[in-house]
Amino acid sequence: MDKKRTDYYIVRREALPEVLLKVVEAKKLLDREQAISVAEATQRVGISRSSFYKYKDDIFRFHDDLQGTTITLTFNMDDEPGLLSDVLKTIADAGANILTIHQSIPIGGVASLTISIQVLENTGDISEMIEHMEQQKGVHHVRISAKG
Repeated sequence: MDKKRTDYYIVRREALPEVLLKVVEAKKLLDREQAISVAEATQRVGISRSSFYKYKDDIFRFHDDLQGTTITLTFNMDDEPGLLSDVLKTIADAGANILTIHQSIPIGGVASLTISIQVLENTGDISEMIEHMEQQKGVHHVRISAKG
């Protein structure tokens, strides 16, 4: 029996074709009832209805189905007083539960970190949380290394 396997990928927004981003935007308009029909939503974001229907079941915002999952973030961080505290505050402000923190001994003034978080019912948008972390001076290359 030849079973069809479905693979999933986490892809940064910048790597996605514009049409996929517009499908997500059209879905958001429909979910928030800011558009009354697929025709209106697709017209507002500038894609065809056929493109919407082709991709609508295959692309979702990362945060849409994460509640109760554990996400492991890896990144590098400058060895600066208070910077880890700022990163942890960003996670706390997003409403995620910090499960584990592992920091290497800084080499050349840079430490490697791995932080596992649990996404809760009241957790905000994980993509926005990561973006906020990356914008902090001294935090480099935040990546999602595991989801479970």
